[in-house]
Amino acid sequence: MCSGSPVSAEPSHSAAAVRAGDFRTDSRLLLLSTFAVGLGVLSTLGAIVLLAAIRLFTNIFFFGTLSIAPRSPADNHLGLGVLLIPAIGGLIVGLMARYGTDKIRGHGIPEAIEAILYGKSRLSLKVAILKPLSSGVAIGSGGPFGAEGPIIMTGGAVASLLAQAFHMTATERKALLVAGSCAGMTAVFGTPLAAILLAVELLLFELRPRSLLPVILSCAVAAFLRPLWAGSGPLFPLTTQIPGPLIMFSCVLAGIASGALSALMTSALYRIEDLFERLPLHWMWWPAIGGLVVGAGGYLAPRALGVGYDVIGDLLAHRLQGGPALGLLAVKLTIWAVALGSGTSGGVLAPLLMIGAGLGSVLSVLLPGGEGSLWALVCMAATLAGTMRAPLTAVVFAFGLTHDVNAFLPTILSCVVAYGFTVVVMPRSILTEKIARRGRHVFREYGVDPLERHFVEEVMTRDPITIPANLPMAQVREQFFGLAQSHRAYPVVADGRFLGFIDRQLLEGASPEQSAADVARSVPTAVILPHDTCRAAALELAARSLERMAVIDDRDSGTLLGVLSRSDLIEPARAVHEEERRRERPLDITAFLRRRRPVARGGSAD
Repeated sequence: MCSGSPVSAEPSHSAAAVRAGDFRTDSRLLLLSTFAVGLGVLSTLGAIVLLAAIRLFTNIFFFGTLSIAPRSPADNHLGLGVLLIPAIGGLIVGLMARYGTDKIRGHGIPEAIEAILYGKSRLSLKVAILKPLSSGVAIGSGGPFGAEGPIIMTGGAVASLLAQAFHMTATERKALLVAGSCAGMTAVFGTPLAAILLAVELLLFELRPRSLLPVILSCAVAAFLRPLWAGSGPLFPLTTQIPGPLIMFSCVLAGIASGALSALMTSALYRIEDLFERLPLHWMWWPAIGGLVVGAGGYLAPRALGVGYDVIGDLLAHRLQGGPALGLLAVKLTIWAVALGSGTSGGVLAPLLMIGAGLGSVLSVLLPGGEGSLWALVCMAATLAGTMRAPLTAVVFAFGLTHDVNAFLPTILSCVVAYGFTVVVMPRSILTEKIARRGRHVFREYGVDPLERHFVEEVMTRDPITIPANLPMAQVREQFFGLAQSHRAYPVVADGRFLGFIDRQLLEGASPEQSAADVARSVPTAVILPHDTCRAAALELAARSLERMAVIDDRDSGTLLGVLSRSDLIEPARAVHEEERRRERPLDITAFLRRRRPVARGGSAD
């Protein structure tokens, strides 16, 4: 069918616009919310188990005891023996990945994104079991990682398994997968708002009540449960001085430095991964080789081993600065990039926090204004914002970890500068680069679907040419499909009621004596109402593989109002294209001033 009139730029005051709501909701939202509460509990238990596993393996590998007491790998007395411990852990992880599932390789967030976008949010039981176990081994043997990536993958796997046990759509599974993931992050760090923003900026790829509400509920439950097992208060309590306006310049410099470090880390990580790809060995052995480098780094700087929350605390408190901070920063960055590039299992948030805080401690002697603790915190957040391309998450995460209100404004400025820097200089983040290397593109810009903004009645073809129901097919051929044929298909009506479409394919298969009504009813078709959105129409056409559908006044009478074809749905996109591409100057200041210019005496205005 020919397309309808172009989408008008003026607002529609039709009954459809009055009836339409801000969001699309149904009774399933209550079901998802109920599941989300349970996931908050399950993800908290998963976080407890994961952290206990890390402590258990740390005690086994470095101290030879069966205990879950918190101890730092830096306190070991193994001497040169520390060179082999991370390699042994890497070998175990490689075996688990080879004979269990290779989905446990890496830091977890790219795998979660890939499952959401390309795997219909389906994760396996093997991932739910082996991801925390392998991460416990990797980190417990000295791997320079955090627990947040593994718990995001583990919480997501548990949520996905629960959703797969019930009749749910892929979209509903996605909402629960992200809810479980972010609840796990909340349980580890005690930062529910940052976890919610992580979902918005990195995992959900939409902003709808059906996904946002379950995430918020699960994070809230995990946050309420956390004090029962991990104590209350921030992980790194800090109070800096109230910043003055002159600090703005230093914040910009800190943001640029953090953005440059983010780009360097991302580039280094994937260059190292490329080097491992060239090794004439199966990838199962790579984590063990990477473990040797980790062991060497741990021998030179023992505090670079493991999660390193105590080191982050010392950097933020400015107890570690100057040369020691610079040396630790260099070692941590090196062993982190090599270990992660080797394909072992572990998270990136804690290493980014330590590396960023180390950068701030080093720069604190150069940046005018502020204090050492402020720049450690600011660079910590800015490095996270630049590396993960999640500035809102980074700002709120830094506040949630420290509760330092005074540092809020400097953190915002530095994070947005680092974010802008990496957006300009890097095509992809550390998270999406891995997915791109697998041949899949992740586009992270959000926008309202133009098809959601317009109704069917705005773009449909009104008063279409119709075929009478009782007309024989011989006359249909002569009148509608001859040399004067103007459309590819025509609707068939009986007293104004829509019966179906006839196109040339149906025409060729029909006998001349058959009526148009009999032929039209022989093929299933679809109808839509004028107040439905264009997006609903597009989904219906795609689901049924149709070229067009009838627009009727209601499903009881079936009176034909118009025809909507796939080409009609281009109109909303054309309006968006004009908004984004057409440059105009509605306010012409030059012309305005020219009109206001006083007229010279004896002369005349132009």
